[in-house]
Amino acid sequence: MKNFFLSIIIPCFNEIQTIEEILKQIKKCKFPFSYEIIIVDDGSSDGTTEFLRKIKDNSIKTVFKQKNSGKGSAIIKGLDYTKGNYIIIQDADLEYNPNDIKKMIIPIFENESEVVYGSRFFNSSKRRVLYFWNYIANKFLTFLINIFTNMNFSDTQTCYKLIKKEIFKSLKLTEKGFGIESEITMKISKLNLNVYEVGISYSGRKFEEGKKIRFKDGLRALFVILKFIFK
Repeated sequence: MKNFFLSIIIPCFNEIQTIEEILKQIKKCKFPFSYEIIIVDDGSSDGTTEFLRKIKDNSIKTVFKQKNSGKGSAIIKGLDYTKGNYIIIQDADLEYNPNDIKKMIIPIFENESEVVYGSRFFNSSKRRVLYFWNYIANKFLTFLINIFTNMNFSDTQTCYKLIKKEIFKSLKLTEKGFGIESEITMKISKLNLNVYEVGISYSGRKFEEGKKIRFKDGLRALFVILKFIFK
């Protein structure tokens, strides 16, 4: 793993309750490879920005956006600052366990994979029981993408997408919000790449705990799927 260098992009908006803890969790992982963290503050107003400005760690880059534009815009911004040869997105909340990243890199070395998805529905070891309709929406969007791309993903809306840098940057992403998850998958599916899925644990948040995705985001994801069928 000597030549493997991972860029972890953390899009962040109003996550003062969790951002410090997720950084601690990443540090505790003791990855057997080199990595960097790029945090993109998407116009936070709850004290997150002030906390990030105080960070003194050479392995962490902080990028600040003046205006909140959405998760997708933060990811696109973060891509400009990556130095790794692979990139993964890590949400700033505590829904995804950074330890699972260790499992996700295995197909890269064993199967020469260029893209690895961390699936919440594929042999995952732990999953918090939460909202039924969110689950159905995830399954429905994945089902639609599979129909239109002739792929067999189990979870296209997952945050954990580990992608080779030159491929990630070549996608020329445009979606500013949560629709970027569907855009990435629709574009990846047209490139004839070696794609794998790995089961991950998932501890979803309740809305009162700060969960941000809403019904309108599901509608946008549907629009994105239809938009990129023929593009």
